[in-house]
Amino acid sequence: MEFKHIIYEKAEGIATITLNRPEALNAFNKELITEVLQAIEDIKTDEAIRVVVLTGAGEKAFSAGADIKAMKGMTALKARELSLMGEKLCLAFENLEKPVIAAINGYALGGGLEAAMSCDLRIASENARMGQTEINIGLIPGWGGTQRLTRLIGATKAKELIYTGKLIDAKTAEQLGIVNMAVPADKFKETVRQLALDLAQKAPVAIKVAKALINKGSEISLDAALALEREGFGVVASTEDLQEGVSAFTEKRKPTFKGK
Repeated sequence: MEFKHIIYEKAEGIATITLNRPEALNAFNKELITEVLQAIEDIKTDEAIRVVVLTGAGEKAFSAGADIKAMKGMTALKARELSLMGEKLCLAFENLEKPVIAAINGYALGGGLEAAMSCDLRIASENARMGQTEINIGLIPGWGGTQRLTRLIGATKAKELIYTGKLIDAKTAEQLGIVNMAVPADKFKETVRQLALDLAQKAPVAIKVAKALINKGSEISLDAALALEREGFGVVASTEDLQEGVSAFTEKRKPTFKGK
């Protein structure tokens, strides 16, 4: 597959999608989003891929969000289309049946942060800065920021960040729970790689079911969520991977999971 706006690589069970518009701080436009969605479709059908890494090209930005230049003169209809396009992108990561790591290498602003929040895990370089900055141009988050940020850190802090549009550093994001960890810039790529390799070696069906249960369970009652978990537990317990895991444990060796 050939792309113009992303770099798409596959190795060691890991698919890496690099947003490749460094001259525009990797801002999202229609073409870039289309290419990311095409890569995700390929990932869905490639059983060799067990984990996805999303990052930005260059040292400066993960993504500055939607391309602001394209918003000039925007009508209500066009704005709604832009919101739907961003929602489709974020839901594609959220609903992908494989874990997605956002490797936040620099600025993650507006839709860039929203895309990162739709990933399962977020690792940030200590050089990264992030924020829901839409208010600074008279707008609000439109790709799920008012909802996902609130679910991650609570309404009070989400309101503070969205109302002020201020930037926070990676350490603050870690303390708030927006990112899983903030790591020194010189250790950033290796930290992301090691996490991805670790996830790639886990049982794929177990991760798939766990992701679905966590995502769905947060939206329904505890009783309903527990019922779903019981069903998921039964499904995973019937897999060949569980038997491999039990055998490896008793034989004191490393398991080899096949996703069956």
